[in-house]
Amino acid sequence: MSETRTIRIADLTSYDFRRLVQEGPPVVLLPVGSIEQHGPHLPLSTDVILPEEIAMRVAARMGALVAPAISYGYKSQPKTGGGNHFPGTLSLDASTLIAMLRDVMNELVRHGIRHIVVFDGHMENQWFITEAIDLMLRDQRREGIDTVRAIKLGYWEFITPATEEVLFPDGLVSWALEHAAVMETSVMLHLRPDLVRADLIPDHPPAEFPPFDPYPFDLSTIPEDGVLSSAASATAQKGRLVVEQVVPDIANALSAFFARSGG
Repeated sequence: MSETRTIRIADLTSYDFRRLVQEGPPVVLLPVGSIEQHGPHLPLSTDVILPEEIAMRVAARMGALVAPAISYGYKSQPKTGGGNHFPGTLSLDASTLIAMLRDVMNELVRHGIRHIVVFDGHMENQWFITEAIDLMLRDQRREGIDTVRAIKLGYWEFITPATEEVLFPDGLVSWALEHAAVMETSVMLHLRPDLVRADLIPDHPPAEFPPFDPYPFDLSTIPEDGVLSSAASATAQKGRLVVEQVVPDIANALSAFFARSGG
């Protein structure tokens, strides 16, 4: 089989999958993203493309498998994603996302997988991933299985201070306001330049929000283009630096964790 076919679960036959599990249950990376507006210059699928592409590179280093991505995520929030009102943003209720993740992880365990990494690409998903993992582990303990280990991981959390300095030589405003800005635009320019409208990359001051959340949200505080800070300094070179730094760091951290966990 080719290298790609040994990584993507969806590309394997049922027989291939059974053999890999029998040889020693592999770690499975499960990308979770969203279909969310990313300004005039990036595709709606940015939060799916980035975790899936990075997960593929991590899996290749670890001998892991990558499950089909869950492309829909929790509702875009104004302070981190611009908001759910932008056209094309297709979101799930929290209960739906939790149930979907819980079911997929339980299915992986049913087929012999014991080590799962939920590879998040959408900040708003975080607490619902936590809930899904908690419920899945409860389900498995009820079945008498206590050997499952799961990790929730946001790839951006592995960006080191040294890489951050290159990304933001004038200083990082905040990761929350980095939606569709320098980091995501740079990594997309490196991984999928064909999907980036470089002529439309926005350049405006960062959004300013009050230190509280009003409901309904005051949409006048959100930039019209949905981008929360300038992406003008994004480059493919910066994107390459991010990928080349985080991929080995994530792979090493996961390998070390699962080695300590007995797998």
